[in-house]
Amino acid sequence: MEWHAKGPALILAGLAMLGVREARGEVLEATAGGFAIKHTLTIAATRIRIYDALVQAVGLWWDPEHTYSGDAKNLSIDPRPGGCFCERMPLQAGAVQHSTVVLVIPYKTLRLAGGLGPLQESGVSGSLTFELAERVGGTDVTMTYSVGGYRQGGLQELAPLVDTVLGAQLRRLKGYVEKGMPAP
Repeated sequence: MEWHAKGPALILAGLAMLGVREARGEVLEATAGGFAIKHTLTIAATRIRIYDALVQAVGLWWDPEHTYSGDAKNLSIDPRPGGCFCERMPLQAGAVQHSTVVLVIPYKTLRLAGGLGPLQESGVSGSLTFELAERVGGTDVTMTYSVGGYRQGGLQELAPLVDTVLGAQLRRLKGYVEKGMPAP
């Protein structure tokens, strides 16, 4: 699958199936020049287990509909500064770098820089951060994504769509960690 051709249509189809109210997290701000979103949820597991799933098993919980290859097992995250959140595209003999790892505090914080999906073809920068805070009964996982730069027509209309897609990815991580199967 090619994001630039099919990604926005798949996002809209996902919105229709999920229901916008159920799928939305919090859009902190949305302007023509950028947006910021935030999701927090509690996963019934330790920070260690969640972090390991986040970086070592991304291909088991990431939604394959939001990949270029159509197979999330082609995804990997190299958890070191300069490391790659990458995807192999075996059928096309290609690959894509979704983002670059810029901050790693094992079992606490992972930050990636880059424009995900259809944002990649625009003149934008993005910062995707996962923060893990253990508490009684589990771990709070806070995911924020801040995007800024130029996109023809502005970025504000994409904020709720990206919010929905990334919120669904976080719920899939929760399902994978808690039940061994990503939640839809």
